[in-house]
Amino acid sequence: MVGFPVNLVLEDRRCLVVGGGEVAARKAQSLAACGARVHVVAPEVGTSVRAVAGVTWEERPYAPRDFEGVWLAVAATDDPDVNRAVFDDGEALRVWVNGADDPDNCSFMLPSVVRRGSLTVTVSTSGRSPAMAAWLRRRLESQIGPEYEVLLDLVASERENLKAAGRSTEGLDWQKALDSDMLGLIRSGDVNHARERLQTCLSSSSD
Repeated sequence: MVGFPVNLVLEDRRCLVVGGGEVAARKAQSLAACGARVHVVAPEVGTSVRAVAGVTWEERPYAPRDFEGVWLAVAATDDPDVNRAVFDDGEALRVWVNGADDPDNCSFMLPSVVRRGSLTVTVSTSGRSPAMAAWLRRRLESQIGPEYEVLLDLVASERENLKAAGRSTEGLDWQKALDSDMLGLIRSGDVNHARERLQTCLSSSSD
């Protein structure tokens, strides 16, 4: 199975999580962190789900009507029949469904994620080994530190400044700038020098 990698915009979109345990809580938290309006349904909703800010929940069995107005759903129960029902109902309604650790009941996979501000790095094994995806994510977390968030902010801000000045950002040697040890300067706390290095590289590439 070859997946098509995307970043979904879930801001203010209704998402459904079926299940009330720890896995459901993690899925609800991830969706809520992206601005989704998350509703959880399960016969028993645990304290970890109830603690997720902004999430609504109901203690009752799942029903097909729970898909009303839903853009995306996650099945995170310990009952294979319920998970399959959620997937089948989603397929019928053309709603994307993820079955937690259950590739057969998925129309999309959730990768392991490393976030540094607006920088998002994901790892996926197409559902074959969530453990390896998590292992590789931890390795990336140790290598991609907070300095990458600062680097992104510098590069993005410079791009916006150039556009605001009416200059094209195409054709500039951004790669040369990124390869110019800006990260090293940021790690040493010299952000201003890193910004100057960026501007110098871009200026020389536009000549």
